[in-house]
Amino acid sequence: MKFYAVTDPEFAPYGKVLEGYDTKELLAAMEQIAMPEQGTAYEPGIASLEECSILADLQDRAYGGMPIQLGMCWGHNTKLNCLEYHKDSEVNIGTTDFILLLAKEEDIVDGKLDTAKVKAFCAPAGAAVEVYATSLHYAPCQTKEDGFRVAVVLPKGTNTEKPAAAEGNFEDRLLWARNKWLLAHEDTTEAKAGAYVGLVGKNLDITCD
Repeated sequence: MKFYAVTDPEFAPYGKVLEGYDTKELLAAMEQIAMPEQGTAYEPGIASLEECSILADLQDRAYGGMPIQLGMCWGHNTKLNCLEYHKDSEVNIGTTDFILLLAKEEDIVDGKLDTAKVKAFCAPAGAAVEVYATSLHYAPCQTKEDGFRVAVVLPKGTNTEKPAAAEGNFEDRLLWARNKWLLAHEDTTEAKAGAYVGLVGKNLDITCD
């Protein structure tokens, strides 16, 4: 697998690095949250992070005044496992360098996405990285053995309880939580829990591929 940087031209279709945000206070608050012993953890909104001054700055500038939540994904991960998308951008900020495995929504063909289409991008610690709505993503991958901590900024309510709605089209089958459409690889706990199996090919692992 070839690794690109989020500052490389290859990242432009997937997102961009946001300039002019002071992330130091947020990074310090993230470091106070203990690591899970194994696997990853995710919380859509974490009070100690949302108390940081960057929340208002991101809400007013990056999201144009829309209500947002500031949570975190953290733990240990080297695999692709799934890909998800939202109907809006997501902003990620890591305490250390981390890797995003990304594909494009248009890569979904007949309800399937070949994992050979996935590209790996390394984001530097402290940078505010916007991932566009049309960029499929999932849990970050670590660059250090002791894991990763990545802030996840999204519109308020994203990744909370799935709305109760009847299926009217194919995309409705992918809806896994509020504002979260998911494609899983067959070799994942998400697939075993009933998520739509839409990833074909290898379940990519950055330590092997």
